Amino acid sequence: MSDYSESDAQRQVSDLEKKSATAARLFDIRRIIGGLFVIYGIIVTIAGITASDADLAKAGDININLWTGLGMLALGLFFLTWLWLRPLPPTASESPAEDEEPAK
Repeated sequence: MSDYSESDAQRQVSDLEKKSATAARLFDIRRIIGGLFVIYGIIVTIAGITASDADLAKAGDININLWTGLGMLALGLFFLTWLWLRPLPPTASESPAEDEEPAK
């Protein structure tokens, strides 16, 4: 005879589903891409703000670091806004068998 009953198995499965959904929300690709673009955008924007005249002359008097950094910031903020406006849907509710009280 098994040490686990059917209700124990269902409880373990539902716990694993909850953990999986939490991990999916944590590692949502929009969060990763948005965060990286914001961080790199800040770095490149600072490099563009502090660019010297010699650096600008090399790029044809266009501050490419500033424009690229601002573009990266905008893209990163877009991804993070998208994540905030359309989060992952919540997990499915508990199975109907668990909602009912066990018969006595």
